[in-house]
Amino acid sequence: MFRQRVIRLLLVFVILLTQSGCWSSKEIEDLSVYTGLALDKGEPKGVEREFEELGGSYFKKNKLTATVQIVPEKILGNTGKDGATPKTHYHNISETGDSLLEIFRQISIRKNRPIIGHHLKVVVISEKLVQQEKIRRLMDFLLRDNDIRPSCLIFLSQGPASDTLNTTSEEIPSFRLADMIHNHFRTSKVMKGITLSNLDALMYSRQSFVLQNIVEAQGEVEFSGAGIIKGDTGQWIGNIDQQDVESIAWIKGDIKGGSIKAYNQLNEAITYEIKSVKSKITLKETADEKFSIHVAIESDGRLIENWDDNEHSAEVAYFKELEKIFEERLTEKINALIHKMHSTYKVDVAGFGNWFSIEKPQVWKKIKDHWDEEFIRMPLTFDVKLKITDFGSTTE
Repeated sequence: MFRQRVIRLLLVFVILLTQSGCWSSKEIEDLSVYTGLALDKGEPKGVEREFEELGGSYFKKNKLTATVQIVPEKILGNTGKDGATPKTHYHNISETGDSLLEIFRQISIRKNRPIIGHHLKVVVISEKLVQQEKIRRLMDFLLRDNDIRPSCLIFLSQGPASDTLNTTSEEIPSFRLADMIHNHFRTSKVMKGITLSNLDALMYSRQSFVLQNIVEAQGEVEFSGAGIIKGDTGQWIGNIDQQDVESIAWIKGDIKGGSIKAYNQLNEAITYEIKSVKSKITLKETADEKFSIHVAIESDGRLIENWDDNEHSAEVAYFKELEKIFEERLTEKINALIHKMHSTYKVDVAGFGNWFSIEKPQVWKKIKDHWDEEFIRMPLTFDVKLKITDFGSTTE
């Protein structure tokens, strides 16, 4: 009996010795957690400019201004006094330079606590900055830093990126932007989130791609189309609108929800709610290795809204008439996107390159470094088939 007790005590002692401890941990109260990062063209303003005039400057080039959104520690808990949720607060601080690491260290001169990026949610880059600097250079530090999670989301902004990290509500702007991506299942105008790890793969492939655009007005923000990053230069070259973002989703078949609004012959609004989407891409090749691409899109949905109250929505013939109207509307939208890809910007932003690399890997090796030039010479056709399967609830 005594021997068994001794053995048990020894086992407990051995287990305790093998457990790891938080010997290098730091209390959250002693840190400044930043959850948002905005990158703009290098233009020192406000208090930063005054500090420089008073001698608070150092050897640098003003290539970019980084704004970090710091979340005070008191909102990290679940509740406050008497179980009430404490009021949310945040603090934005900006520094200008030509090295993100040096900028972050410079912020330590102005703060009483070091900033920590373990909980970085979003990075917003202004179009003006990525038009001037390659996106790979801007992201280099973030990709190398082990503190920053590869799951943080990357956006572009049409105006100053720092403005997107302000809000008139009590919400923390960086949290709000990260949560807005979840509405992808409601509307195809919201892209699937591009994370830091996704961006690394896109930049490495040297293919052109798009990032969700953010616009700001009166303290509110909205997703509005996307900005195009050209593959061979890594710089911003232009924007596509919300309808173009939807068209890309239709081509990829990557739609979780959304609608198509059109007008009938009496110019009354009618709306098709998407239930399912299938997209099939096929490749045709001639004897001299000339290629053409065809996209076949099929969708089931419901007639969810009809402003023409004189029509009988349950009649099959009426369904067929509306299906044709919706198909024509979707065709117009996709044609507009194809024109921008083939003629306006001369880039592939719909992911055809990824698909081609799988279908024709040997050919891809020869053309991958100049895919955009090859793509704009390829005929691109498509057909659309929409089917109204029901008309929702009705009083008829």
